[in-house]
Amino acid sequence: MMQTMKQEWFSNVRGDLLSGTVVALALIPEAIAFSIIAGVDPKVGLYASFCIAVIIAFVGGRPGMISAATGAMSLLMVTLVKDHGLQYLLAATLLTGVIQILAGYLRLGDLMRFVSRAVVTGFVNALAILIFMAQLPELTDVTWHVYAMTAAGLGIIYLFPYVPKVGSWLPSPLVCIIAMTAVAMIWNIDIRTVADMGELPDTLPVFLWPDVPLNLETLWIILPYSCALAAVGLLESMMTATIVDDLTDTDSDRNRECKGQGVANIGAGLLGGMAGCAMIGQSMINVKSGGRGRLSTFVAGFFLLIMVVFLDEWIGQIPMAALVAVMIMVSIGTFSWESVINLKKHPLSTNVVMLATVAVVVATHNLALGVFVGVLLAALFFANKIGRYMVVRREENAPGQVTYRIIGQVFFASSDEFVNAFDFREVLSRVTIDLSQAHFWDITAVSALDKVVIKFRREGADVELIGMNEASATLVDRFGVHDKPEEIEKFLGGH
Repeated sequence: MMQTMKQEWFSNVRGDLLSGTVVALALIPEAIAFSIIAGVDPKVGLYASFCIAVIIAFVGGRPGMISAATGAMSLLMVTLVKDHGLQYLLAATLLTGVIQILAGYLRLGDLMRFVSRAVVTGFVNALAILIFMAQLPELTDVTWHVYAMTAAGLGIIYLFPYVPKVGSWLPSPLVCIIAMTAVAMIWNIDIRTVADMGELPDTLPVFLWPDVPLNLETLWIILPYSCALAAVGLLESMMTATIVDDLTDTDSDRNRECKGQGVANIGAGLLGGMAGCAMIGQSMINVKSGGRGRLSTFVAGFFLLIMVVFLDEWIGQIPMAALVAVMIMVSIGTFSWESVINLKKHPLSTNVVMLATVAVVVATHNLALGVFVGVLLAALFFANKIGRYMVVRREENAPGQVTYRIIGQVFFASSDEFVNAFDFREVLSRVTIDLSQAHFWDITAVSALDKVVIKFRREGADVELIGMNEASATLVDRFGVHDKPEEIEKFLGGH
């Protein structure tokens, strides 16, 4: 226990402190922007980001991953806030947390094994594109100073690591933010700053129970929003955890992460914050800046609060161009450039799944919908591919006696091919169907087997099934009708 705590919290103190500071600075404008999207005061997003990051550092299942208020979640809140106000949003946030905790105990995090690598790659590429697109308003209809500072910021980010000694331990994004802020202040450059995004809070958050009626009417109002927030939040968190796992070559506890996200959202709701989840952009900043442990996540949340409450005058001076440079770096680093090269090498079905996921996420800004489309296409392609691997071989034993050997998987995608492989017009006295190399997966497959057996028997043949494995036999015994005379008439009547 103590060894695990030491490893997760204090094995990378310097890297976690520095990376957490960078993330805290990058969280400020995003939290404000997401609050504006949701239609609430900027402090709602800032308090939520502080609370979620600090709590998830202790209870989350993925060290080094950053959770806070996010754009995907804020988009789902717009209608609720517009129609019912902030108090109902806080109530929905609490219910979101409860649903996510239940998801953790139901082990829904294990469902991530059904998400293919192509879907994950598409998700990553789509988020990289969305992160870049989110910076475009800051680069549109602006003076040349903005472009110059953004370019200079990118130069610092990519070149500073090559500076001897200092470049290896000081995160270049942090250097970029400090340097660009100093330049803007010394030369008094008229450029958009963090303070222009919205008013920063000047007080610490306080415990706040949502001022809503505790009745069924309130529940029916917030339940649809809470379910949507819980689903999108868990999906984005699970996908982000997968990406951070790959980057750090470590494993995460996804079901613990589900519970942790739920506890964090309950905490956010009780402190006047909105629901949030893991952030791939900020997690990438953290990892690329050297953050690996839970301390980096805690520092990001704690420093965020300290900065916006006690250092608001200084934080407000940070030019948005510096933060835009950091986020452009994140988008470039997040995008899987290898996937573009692999378009020529990977199967067409893999490419279609990846590109469809990207297209849907970018077009709708709905991460859950994009992943759903990707998983659905991947499942359809897989079913089609496995269905084609089934083979039926005919062997003649004696005049009027044949053996059909079934090789492969029989399920809904291959059941028609299975039935069509038999010649029912042939006059036979005995038919043996060898199932020793086959497996029946579903009721559709059992129905196909019934159809074959009954058709042969109707033509006067004696049919024998041999070699069926135990799992298939259990399914056939339970749902098959070819050996149940009282059920055959019903079966024939339905066909």
